[in-house]
Amino acid sequence: MLTHIQIRDFAIVDELSLDLSAGMTALTGETGAGKSILVDALGLVLGDRADSTTVRHGAERAEISAHFDISREATAGAWLEEQGLATEDCLIRRVIGRDGKSRAWINGSAVTLQSLKTLGEMLVDIHGQHAHQSLLRRDVQRRILDDYADHLELLTAMARDHGIWQKAAHRLATLSEDGEAREARRELLRFQSDELKALDLAAGELERIEEEHGRLAHAGRLLEVAETAYQSLYEADGSAESLVGRFCSDIEHLQPLDSRLAEPRELLAAAQIQIREAADWLRRYADGLEMDPARLNFLESRMAAAQDLARKHRVEPTTLPHLLQTLETELNRLEEGGDNLETLAKAVEQALQTCLRQATALSDARRRAADRLSQAVTQAMQGLGMEGGRFACSVEDDGRGHPSSHGMDRVEFMVSANPGQPLQPLTKVVSGGELSRISLAIQMIAAHALPIATLVFDEVDTGIGGGVAEVVGRQLRSLGRHRQVLCVTHLPQVAAQAHQHLQVKKHKGKDHTTTRIRSLADEHRVRELARMLGGVEITERSLAHAREMMTRASTD
Repeated sequence: MLTHIQIRDFAIVDELSLDLSAGMTALTGETGAGKSILVDALGLVLGDRADSTTVRHGAERAEISAHFDISREATAGAWLEEQGLATEDCLIRRVIGRDGKSRAWINGSAVTLQSLKTLGEMLVDIHGQHAHQSLLRRDVQRRILDDYADHLELLTAMARDHGIWQKAAHRLATLSEDGEAREARRELLRFQSDELKALDLAAGELERIEEEHGRLAHAGRLLEVAETAYQSLYEADGSAESLVGRFCSDIEHLQPLDSRLAEPRELLAAAQIQIREAADWLRRYADGLEMDPARLNFLESRMAAAQDLARKHRVEPTTLPHLLQTLETELNRLEEGGDNLETLAKAVEQALQTCLRQATALSDARRRAADRLSQAVTQAMQGLGMEGGRFACSVEDDGRGHPSSHGMDRVEFMVSANPGQPLQPLTKVVSGGELSRISLAIQMIAAHALPIATLVFDEVDTGIGGGVAEVVGRQLRSLGRHRQVLCVTHLPQVAAQAHQHLQVKKHKGKDHTTTRIRSLADEHRVRELARMLGGVEITERSLAHAREMMTRASTD
């Protein structure tokens, strides 16, 4: 449930902080006051696209924050937990810059616009004043039916089975097309694979070969340096080891004269030991060096073969073992495909049959739900003053012969606005007033079925009045007993039914215009309803009428 919204520098709102409660809330105001600004701001903070025109003139950025109580929102809570964004409540914030760029946060963590939209669809359902336009589209009609019937599991299974069938069919088509080209590719892969297998180069082997080649190619120089160093360090007259030993002995004899000589004596003794160890290591290294021209030639020919194949395939020589694995994987896939086309065709047929069974189950569920929806919307239409009006949700085969990700049905809303008239598609309804009432009836029924706690109706009561408007108000009030309902309206009959009443007012200053929203109670609310009832002046009669409407609403 939406508990608080804060708006800063949005459209003609400089700053607004508003607490919202459960039940039905009416938002009213004079024409042009900006009643829909709150709805627009809510849409933006829940992921609608924005541009620089949303920023108030003279400001650098617009900022909107919305706070939700999600203690009863299991779906939204689970999603936040899954995304690592869960807290006790839910705070959404969005900032739109003068350059049109925007940033968004959920519970303090930066998120994408798509994340906002995903979460927003779980928290709020907005029914706009132009919703009847989208209702004319069959895909929207199908979604309304599925939402009403809670077909989420069936739709998920349908999309999954359709994806499996499509993937298998695509693979079969790929393997079946252009057999000659596929065979040519197989032959090339076999030849390239055989070449690499003949080289038989193991992972990491080339690096070891290069190291050994370098050692053999410079064996003479290595031997010369090792022997010379050994002689100079240990074997020759005046070697480093003998010189260090002599100095160490001399200092040792002089140490009793000056104790400070103890430290250099110890360092020289350690150096003498290290020189002996280094000399011994060099001696053994020189003894182990071999001149092996045959081995050197073998290594050079192996390196040349690897480099030739690497140039041929346009890769680094060290990646040849990995290239062999890649070629063999593709070759195995092509050979499997060639040998198993019949098996794959059977798998495609099985996947199609599974898909068709799922589509049939979805169609059956839709037809059952369509009967319930038809009765409910018909009753709602008649309650909105369309006596004798009928509504029917038609579910028929779409005629394509194969299922899509949402089944095989063509869902179409059919209506008869007057007694004796045949049912006809909603798209054939000419009267804007009738279409508006039918749209409202559908939205009201669909809203009852949606598992969303906050419902917003933005002037969906356009085109109705009188007793019908009072019926609409009562239905919205009834809906407010189970959901949070925010209704932007110009009808006093609807506003009188609200549990909370907000007034939108435009204030014109010397240099700018701003919009304010305040909560009304008692006489302030009575005066606003009296204003909505009409007339240049608010009279005692209109005030009495407004009080009567409020009293009647509170006792229903």
